[in-house]
Amino acid sequence: MTQMNTRVLLARRPGEHLVAADFAVDTQPVPSLEEGQFLIQNTYLSMDAGFRQWMNEDSGDNYLSSMPLGEPVQSIIMGTIIESRHSGYPVGSAVMGRTSWEQYSVDDGTDFMAILDLDPGVEPYEYLASLGPSGMTAYFGLMDIGAPKRGDVFVINAAAGGIGCLAGQMAKAEGCSTVGIAGGPKKCAWLQDTLGYDQVIDYKSGESFDDQLAAVVPNGADIVFDNVGGPMLGSMLGNLAENARVVLCGAVSQYEREGGHESVANMWELITKRAKAEGFMFSDYVDRYPEALEYIAAMLKAGTLVSPVHISQGIESSGQAFIDMLDGNSTGKCLVKL
Repeated sequence: MTQMNTRVLLARRPGEHLVAADFAVDTQPVPSLEEGQFLIQNTYLSMDAGFRQWMNEDSGDNYLSSMPLGEPVQSIIMGTIIESRHSGYPVGSAVMGRTSWEQYSVDDGTDFMAILDLDPGVEPYEYLASLGPSGMTAYFGLMDIGAPKRGDVFVINAAAGGIGCLAGQMAKAEGCSTVGIAGGPKKCAWLQDTLGYDQVIDYKSGESFDDQLAAVVPNGADIVFDNVGGPMLGSMLGNLAENARVVLCGAVSQYEREGGHESVANMWELITKRAKAEGFMFSDYVDRYPEALEYIAAMLKAGTLVSPVHISQGIESSGQAFIDMLDGNSTGKCLVKL
């Protein structure tokens, strides 16, 4: 009997805001494998805000091309190899890599695709969360670019998201005073009560964000971890300490903006404060993943790292799960379980 594959396609180019009608669900036969290929049964899909920009037309860059219409939405996945004609990817291997929103993926290993050594004491989905791209991004952004020192003031926006909730706890473990920025009193209370942030800023409170930020970092921030971009990044640049480090991780405020990204204010402050700003991708550090995995796994097992996840059920829920994640309707890492 032919094996069928349910997929979620990019049906049209999104407008300013992503909506459910931008996606379509179809079912196709799983293709036969060619030499050098293997078949993955996907178990989890990762909802990552950065993929939103590649849904736009002519949005390709040196990291990923613009997603083609009528094809499955591209994503980081976790799954198990159930058939293989590739000697380096044997049947039964657990893998994590970049394929698509679909139940089964055919791959050849030439793109990002890692074989996982699963720890039986850790939930499998953590390999898409704290032990996966979110954790790698938080760890290397903080440790390599942020270079934390005890007593540093660490400020991060999108602090309740999949990366923010991990980076803040790591910064705290490194002896930093932590400030988390999130939208709404419920999220802000959660940041303090569950994740242990020292101070929080509710950018949706109606009060001036600039005034709130200046009040909590009167001497400036030593480390700024930016996931939002746009005007908020500009405000953070206006509140730097001498020799600050600015981690440029994402720009979620800009992914759905038509007409290109907004300009960022206060760039001059990088000069006057002798600060450093650097962008990066977690895939830049593939050779050093074991270092990060050891650090994060030790925190998980010691109970010093909370790794919140929000899991939606079923391939058909992928589109709405992605929209909810972009709209900030969840906390922690967002996944879809197949």
